[in-house]
Amino acid sequence: MDFTVLAKGIALAGCGIGAGCALIAGIGPGIGEGNAVAKALEAIGRQPECKGDVTSTMLLGCAIAETTGIYGFVTGLLLIFVAPGMFMNFLK
Repeated sequence: MDFTVLAKGIALAGCGIGAGCALIAGIGPGIGEGNAVAKALEAIGRQPECKGDVTSTMLLGCAIAETTGIYGFVTGLLLIFVAPGMFMNFLK
């Protein structure tokens, strides 16, 4: 019995499931950045004179939080487009 077809199917399924899980990582930064902006707006509303400091700190925090989503997105793309070819070459 030829198990290479089964192995290829399992490898492709693993890549698809892994890519789906990796792309879920975009939810966290979206929620976190929304909360950060809401709190920054509250702070500016309470003390308008500190608008520049709050805005710059918020933008830096949002940029750092966004990297998590970007890492998940890149990982998902690699699992969709690069990893299946590597697995298929390995199983030949």
